[in-house]
Amino acid sequence: MSASYLSTATVIPIAEVGRARRKVRSTPKGRAVDPKALAEVQALLGDSPRRRDLLIEFLHGIQDTFGHITAAHIVALAQEMKLAMTEVYEVATFYHHFDVVKEGEATPPALTVRVCETLSCAMAGGGELLRDLQQRLGSRVRIVPAPCIGRCDGAPAATVGRRAIDRATVEAIEAVVKGDARQAAVADYVTYADYRKANGYGLLADCVAGRRNADEVIATLESSSLRGLGGAGFPAGRKWKIVRAEPAPRLMAVNIDEGEPGTFKDRVYLERDPHRFLEGMLIAAWAVGIDAIYVYLRDEYAGCREILTRELAALAADPPCPLPTIELRRGAGAYICGEESAMIESIEGKRGMPRLRPPYVAQVGLFGRPTLEHNMETLYWVRDILEKGAEW
Repeated sequence: MSASYLSTATVIPIAEVGRARRKVRSTPKGRAVDPKALAEVQALLGDSPRRRDLLIEFLHGIQDTFGHITAAHIVALAQEMKLAMTEVYEVATFYHHFDVVKEGEATPPALTVRVCETLSCAMAGGGELLRDLQQRLGSRVRIVPAPCIGRCDGAPAATVGRRAIDRATVEAIEAVVKGDARQAAVADYVTYADYRKANGYGLLADCVAGRRNADEVIATLESSSLRGLGGAGFPAGRKWKIVRAEPAPRLMAVNIDEGEPGTFKDRVYLERDPHRFLEGMLIAAWAVGIDAIYVYLRDEYAGCREILTRELAALAADPPCPLPTIELRRGAGAYICGEESAMIESIEGKRGMPRLRPPYVAQVGLFGRPTLEHNMETLYWVRDILEKGAEW
């Protein structure tokens, strides 16, 4: 599926924690499968592995293609993935960006306009914009209020399909509705080629080649007092040391699901210099001994998803050194998935329900493995700190 950059070069052993073995049915219990819906699901999935953790990615594929998810598609997807229909239904209905249509219900319009209604946009006239759109566009599209979409610097903001509109007006939104809202707008940014020309990934190459010592790198991070920039503020160097001490295989989860009202810093970094973040991420993976990285990006950031999809492909095509497996995962409009354990549940293809602690994700995290979890901005500053020194 084109929506994600999926690598299957590395198979990560999954620890089953407190889970008894059960016999997997060849077909799910319940109602018969609609042949047309099954053919549509099979065409969308193509040759993608039918892994349980890809369930949300597959639901996105159905939603993107048809504008909603029917009961027939849920039954077909359950059979294709050998899951219970209730599992697929519970996941699909947990996330706000999946429009599940029950039997007998009318399907929603193919296009949805979301108007931000939180503080910055409300103060800039978001409420009036929502009212005027409902009067102007009527039932041609679905118009809904939305929580913060991470574009407070362009209030009032809205999204039309995948396209974000800053300083939105009725006229601007109507123009996109009449045009093509399937493609996200992407601003100019530092591409992989440009980043490499400016000695990008040189530090990572030095690390992998042994010209840098992992213990010294972690010590520099500790001395710099770099803390988690997603809200918790846990010292980054100490976190690396803790996860590194856990048994392999170790995994990494990157949180770019900033959903707090008024928060859009991660989007700005990604839209301008994505490889500075990616190099920091890969240096962390090298220092800690990570086998696979999962990048969890909020669904509202369609432009950032386009950038990361392109640039991860460019990085994989011409890597500066051997790379771990990297998978880009897409959120689905659940605020709670900004919490680290809820995000991990979502990456595993489940409802984003926070886990009880202990155990902590550093010991038992993604797929039951020790997991280094970081906010994107924390990793963005790693290269600068290591090049300029802890005092910088």
